[in-house]
Amino acid sequence: MSVAIASSPDARPREPLGSRRARDGGEHRHPSEAREPRRAPSGPVLFARYAYSPNRLGLCGPEDAEALFGEATGGGDDRQLRHLAQGFEGAYPYLQLIAAANGIEDPLDLRVVDAYWLGSPLLDRVTPGAFADSLRTRFRPRTGRVAWRWLEAAAPAGGRPVHAFHVLDVFPKVGLMRGEQADRVIETMDACRVRWGRVVERIDDQLIVNVVPLRLAGGELELGPAEVRRVTAWRGGTGFVGRVDPGDVVSVHWDWACEVLGDDALRRLIAWTRAQLVVANQSM
Repeated sequence: MSVAIASSPDARPREPLGSRRARDGGEHRHPSEAREPRRAPSGPVLFARYAYSPNRLGLCGPEDAEALFGEATGGGDDRQLRHLAQGFEGAYPYLQLIAAANGIEDPLDLRVVDAYWLGSPLLDRVTPGAFADSLRTRFRPRTGRVAWRWLEAAAPAGGRPVHAFHVLDVFPKVGLMRGEQADRVIETMDACRVRWGRVVERIDDQLIVNVVPLRLAGGELELGPAEVRRVTAWRGGTGFVGRVDPGDVVSVHWDWACEVLGDDALRRLIAWTRAQLVVANQSM
């Protein structure tokens, strides 16, 4: 089943945003200054940067969002972050599955964490059978007969243990999308989905970005034209993304910017989101 997707992060806002420019502060310099190469975070730190926003909202993980934020912005005590990560009952089993399929001992290896949040070739090594077994163990007891039939078919149809799959397939199949609440659920799914957006400007601790949204059209999920959104990137000047310039593309989870995406990471996120939309729409 075909899916109409507008995936470019380059769409410009339809209305002018005014004359304000991105403001500098802390390590965030004027775009004309030379940019220092970004250092890759550890796997536990990267996990925390994506997990923080839903955790602070009380949606998943242990009740210690301040520890996640502090360790993810202050150098990172990997031991504490590893302990916290194991409390994310939704995400951590996916990490374990990806690691096992790739012969990687550590579920919080940076490659594994990156594959789960954005998608990568590591996901292709998770066989449909192994993924189906994992889904059966985790979700069959919580899913009705009809919904389980669709969820069970997702693995052979191309579903993989990437965050986009959990948002697009698991959320509605375990009973969240019902009747009059469907619009609200789409809004929630869009917030939980890892999105991408091109930065227009910085205003204090927030970024104005062009974000590609999820919507329901003609009974199918699709990605619509980019929309102007305001997302949080720092708290008191401290955040996850380091220096950000207008034109950069950032990943967004809920209402927080998680990292600045390079070309390869952006391509992977778009491609894996597309692929999991196709799978989800087979059961819409």
